Amino acid sequence: MDAQALESFREFVSGRSSALLRTAVLLTGGDRHAAEDLLQNALVKAAGRWQRIDEPEAYVRQILYRQQVSRWRLKWRRREVTVAEPPEAGHAPDASGAAELRLVLRTVLSRLTARQRTVLVLRYFEDLPEADVARILGCSVGTVRSTTHRSLSRLRELAPELAELDSRRQQPSRDFSPVEVRP
Repeated sequence: MDAQALESFREFVSGRSSALLRTAVLLTGGDRHAAEDLLQNALVKAAGRWQRIDEPEAYVRQILYRQQVSRWRLKWRRREVTVAEPPEAGHAPDASGAAELRLVLRTVLSRLTARQRTVLVLRYFEDLPEADVARILGCSVGTVRSTTHRSLSRLRELAPELAELDSRRQQPSRDFSPVEVRP
């Protein structure tokens, strides 16, 4: 890799690694260490082909997705138990509802299979259409649809409080009084 390509790669890593890490964390079910490994491996693979890559972010994301698929296709799995990280110190406005939602989602996502988690991340976090998810995962659109349906059903089963949190978010404020319109 020449000096110009090396500088371009460094700029990409410094500018986009946090967004890519968030995706990797979701793909690994909240396991930050596994996510860092996943991202690091993807960046190493991208560095080897850097001068031939037209769209670096799309290329690295594709590597992330495929590596995650390879991880859950393996016969062995690590049997580690992940624990919640201690909250960071700081004084911010009360965001307990958002924090509660994040904790519930992290817990529930970690209880889904890797395939279910991957499909949900691609469909709802990355906002990809079913056809793109199918192409990335190497399966049919029907498989993506059925996996999405089963994954969402499992989420609802594992965390019925998500519906409660969502309904609280969507309720109109009590200060609002509808205005009666008369012709």
